[in-house]
Amino acid sequence: MDRNRQLVEGTCGLFIGLVTLDFVYLAPSPPTNNQKIVASDYIVAAGGPATNAAVTFSYLGDRATLLGTVGNHPITQLIQADLATYGVAIADLAPSQTEPPPVSSIIVSQETGERAVVSINAVKNQVTPEFIPENILEGVDIILIDGHQMLVGEAIAQLAKANNIPIVVDGGSWKPGFEKVLYFADYAICSANFHPPNCHNIEEVIYYLSQMGIPHIAITQGEKPIQFLTEGKIKSLEIPQIKPVDTLGAGDIFHGAFCHYILQYTFTEALEAAAKIAARACQSFGSRQWMQTRRD
Repeated sequence: MDRNRQLVEGTCGLFIGLVTLDFVYLAPSPPTNNQKIVASDYIVAAGGPATNAAVTFSYLGDRATLLGTVGNHPITQLIQADLATYGVAIADLAPSQTEPPPVSSIIVSQETGERAVVSINAVKNQVTPEFIPENILEGVDIILIDGHQMLVGEAIAQLAKANNIPIVVDGGSWKPGFEKVLYFADYAICSANFHPPNCHNIEEVIYYLSQMGIPHIAITQGEKPIQFLTEGKIKSLEIPQIKPVDTLGAGDIFHGAFCHYILQYTFTEALEAAAKIAARACQSFGSRQWMQTRRD
């Protein structure tokens, strides 16, 4: 066991957001119109930004609880079984829901590791704060919010701020209402596709977020350096250069690893360590197989 796991034994994270069932196929390329293709491999797993982050956080030796809508449709058993395998507890916002959970179909291109995704997000499964389980913050050391359950995220962010629990916002893309959650954030870790209103480049995004009072901001750019704000200055962090097998979930895995490392290290060090985990994940097919490889 590495020393990082020893340092944070018992650390608890709450991950709020999207829970999907992902069908992931490895194929030469996505199909064109009226084309049928044959995949060389496939994976069925629970997915979604908060979900993959929670799995990563748990894998690194912490305790993760995922707060989202799962329900009791027959296929939710696949989600529950996958998350149980990786030690992630589920706090279900809609335990009596009989509709199927959001499902994603994903094709990963063999040569480049790039992916094409068809999915339904949580737009049809929005939950109001009264469905938040009681005592959900008990024992929680860090919170991640991906914006797919915005009202729930906002309510918990307010409670967390009052209880001095650090809040990480996963800004994969801009969603209406994000400004209310960002107001409480300690860390905003966003992708290059995150564009708040009237923001067209990284400098404008960082300025927007800093004006909201967020002290720690980072923008990931795939294989390009991470741009981040620290001590009032924008800096650049090089990331490991690899030949990717699959980039699916790389940002989610980065966020889960960041939540693990930020409780031990400085902001810059946590970004660097998380980037190494995400790079390692990109060298295996799917969002889980990297966990079967040897630790560095």
